[in-house]
Amino acid sequence: MIRVGYPAQNLTLPATTNRTLRLAGLEDAEKVRALVWENLLGLETIIRWNAERGLRLFRIGQGLIPFASHPAFPYDWAREHGDDLRELGGLARTLGVRLSMHPAQFINPGSPNPQTAERSLEELRYASRVFDLLGSEDAVVVLHLGGAYDDRPAAVSRFVEALRPEPEILRYLALENDERIWTVAEILQASGPLGIPAIVDNLHHRLNPGGLTLGEALDLALPTWEARGSRPKIHLSSQDPKKRPGAHAYSIEPDDWETVVGALDGRETDVMVEAKGKELAALGVAAGQERRTVASEP
Repeated sequence: MIRVGYPAQNLTLPATTNRTLRLAGLEDAEKVRALVWENLLGLETIIRWNAERGLRLFRIGQGLIPFASHPAFPYDWAREHGDDLRELGGLARTLGVRLSMHPAQFINPGSPNPQTAERSLEELRYASRVFDLLGSEDAVVVLHLGGAYDDRPAAVSRFVEALRPEPEILRYLALENDERIWTVAEILQASGPLGIPAIVDNLHHRLNPGGLTLGEALDLALPTWEARGSRPKIHLSSQDPKKRPGAHAYSIEPDDWETVVGALDGRETDVMVEAKGKELAALGVAAGQERRTVASEP
């Protein structure tokens, strides 16, 4: 069975988990509390809406609690919002919706800049703390490996050494290939020593395959989820023909979906649909999967 979902915002409702404010706005604690409450309410609304329509994955916006990892954050967010997060986590489990986060590309714990590396770790600790409070054992924090800095082995080594002492992060972390620097085979050089899984993004792989077919890339990545005991995840997107290579289209091209299904070759996985059309694109993929399932029945 293939399960489908989408990230951060619902265009139909609309609802989002990513309302934010300027850094200077942290001085107004009541404003921050109100904004967090809106994001939590958006998460509840989206979880319920998704479950009613058979969408079983949702990526929470990294700004669920804006600037939570910043030293200037004005209150103990885990204490104040912990009960609400626990209730939302229970709701997601009851309705069968798997949650994730994907910190921005500037989050780079393997950076040669110590300040950047430490700030990145703080942001990953925040994401992990959110999932601890949600009680989401199958949650995933997706991350790119970061820059190569003209020395790929050193970049991998710094990444591994930065994260090795962070079990609370590693509990949820998964590494994703990217379209310019790190191939699927290369991210395994970091994920393997850390004992964390790898995520294949089909569009990134098409642009940066490293000599592997998509099926071969999946052969490498999917087994890395076995040690965690949770379903594998992959990313599905199509290229926007009017934008730079790697930019996501509004919806998923049928040929891209067929290529991924063929490469999976019957293997079960969760598919995060990364498209500008959000839930509309995910519903299109889910409908196609349903038609495929019906057609295959005797």
